[in-house]
Amino acid sequence: MVDVLLVTSRAWPQGEPGGELLLQAFSERGIDAAWAIWDDDDVDWAGARLVALRSPWDYHERFAEFLAWLSRIEADGARVLNGVDVVRWNTDKAYLVQLAEAGVPVVPTLLAEGEEELPAAIAEFGTAVVKPRTAAGGRGVVVFDMDEGGPADLDESRLEPGPWVVQPLVESIRTEGEWSVYVLGGEAVSAARKVPGVGEIRVHEHFGGHTEAAELGAEQADVALRTVAGAEALLGHRLPYARVDAMRLADGTLAVSELEVTEPGLYLDVLPQNAARFADVVAAELT
Repeated sequence: MVDVLLVTSRAWPQGEPGGELLLQAFSERGIDAAWAIWDDDDVDWAGARLVALRSPWDYHERFAEFLAWLSRIEADGARVLNGVDVVRWNTDKAYLVQLAEAGVPVVPTLLAEGEEELPAAIAEFGTAVVKPRTAAGGRGVVVFDMDEGGPADLDESRLEPGPWVVQPLVESIRTEGEWSVYVLGGEAVSAARKVPGVGEIRVHEHFGGHTEAAELGAEQADVALRTVAGAEALLGHRLPYARVDAMRLADGTLAVSELEVTEPGLYLDVLPQNAARFADVVAAELT
């Protein structure tokens, strides 16, 4: 029996980049931790004291299967951090609308269930970004701007099946980029800034973006803590760990673009201190 199983995918058998730092941090705290692939039928998930989703980054490609796996291990007695109900809620980007209704500053977001609802939603923003409600890693993002320029795979002709969320194109993504703030154990502890490549709006490395360590300012910390508090109120329980992504709107304020409480990458390659803070969170949960 191990204390903690860190859930990953077949493409990342040793876990997220910098994953060895997590194992070291757990070992220093006397916690036996190991990486395990979520769709490996030989893993005894219920035999661990805690199951933590870390890098199962193919979940959105096999979403029904992933949710069925979560339901199965929960029924078998596995304890999942932050909770299976949280995963179900957080993997549908409709949660952004709920957060906004709860008073959290969120990038304006509309929902479109079918194609008949898209034109009106897009018209609200002029240049609009449309994303599948369940997706990750920038997959399925398209820009409706009636312009044939720019990356071909962002063109509206590449729209994937819905339902979708529709948002304005936040121009500061090209200059300031997107902030990621980690809230671990109820505290805002670190920040990174993600910047897209030239001509892009997606900040992910596989689209030419890059991530760098950043100073955690009071403004970023405040938005992150308000977001987590709002989510906790909606869900009715505490969130041991979260990553809050935010962008600067035209009025100069920061607004939430994503709340990651399912499997947020810790960016250990640029924020190695997150390993110790995450291990502390897990140690507290074990006691």
